[in-house]
Amino acid sequence: MQLYPLKFEPILKRIIWGGSEICRFKKIDVQDSGIGESWEVSQVEGSVSVVANGELRGKSLTDVIELAPEALMGKTVYARFGKVFPLLIKFIDAEDNLSIQVHPNDTIARKRHNSFGKTEMWYVVASKPGSKLISGFSRQIDAEEYERRIAENSIEEVLQHHEAKAGDVFFLPAGRIHAIGAGLFIAEIQQTSNITYRLYDYNRKDAQGKGRELHTELAKEAIDYQLYTDLKTQYEPVDNDAVSLVSCAYFTTNRVKLKADVSGYEEILTESGKQKIMMTETIEMNRDYTDLESFVIYVCMEGEGEIAYGKDQTISIRQGETVLLPACLDGTTLRTSTELLILETYIL
Repeated sequence: MQLYPLKFEPILKRIIWGGSEICRFKKIDVQDSGIGESWEVSQVEGSVSVVANGELRGKSLTDVIELAPEALMGKTVYARFGKVFPLLIKFIDAEDNLSIQVHPNDTIARKRHNSFGKTEMWYVVASKPGSKLISGFSRQIDAEEYERRIAENSIEEVLQHHEAKAGDVFFLPAGRIHAIGAGLFIAEIQQTSNITYRLYDYNRKDAQGKGRELHTELAKEAIDYQLYTDLKTQYEPVDNDAVSLVSCAYFTTNRVKLKADVSGYEEILTESGKQKIMMTETIEMNRDYTDLESFVIYVCMEGEGEIAYGKDQTISIRQGETVLLPACLDGTTLRTSTELLILETYIL
């Protein structure tokens, strides 16, 4: 069969620090709180995405890969990863601080867990006033000082705390110590891995008075102790263009923003009298993937529009939705008569 743009059922994760923003943002009719994550595209064991649209509805991502691995993944990606989908896409809603943590690189993860490592990026969708996140060290320390500060509960004193607002981007290569702070709503793009080494959890206790498991020793070898400055990704947001955010060995992500022009107002007669209606012109942008040899993922941050592909075929996309474009599609045209902001991700 001919593959087409795929949407998936969100995999909602109830977590101790979760909030209520994910369902609102995605317009999911679930009156519930405590949802910390929505896994949008996943092939992690036990949390494999299920197709929500078209002929393949009800099939898992694994099923689709089995049906047409190269057509979905792309020649280059399939040669590198086989039938393992290499990326995991999430939304994260932090009502409370997440634990301070680190992820192993490919070498350590393969040796210890037979898994990929975990390099990731964050795009801040929304933030409450004063919200902060942690990324990297604020001064040089070594493994010995790390162990001492963990024992003394003083590790926060040597970490970089960054104020975060909507549109901010942070790249987090494997080995970088980090944490999402309370009040942040984030889109995360990462390697397919669920391995996290928790270093510090603010001495929180559950209902039974037990603290969450820490991985002090496992983390010690995984941490990159080098001191880095200016860890926030700098970019210029531009309308009606694609702007590069992150390009690394594991994924490339661009910000693509379409904004239709207001062409004026039209006065119409209604039962309640004359009303002025704003008139806008549809704007479109062609995205050419002919030479890419990779799938492409669109994660919609704002607005709504449509994706045109193939021979006059279209699929809608709106805020909170994620669409996986099979590699066999040579390109798309994005259209909107209002605004459309997406993160575009693929593998080079």
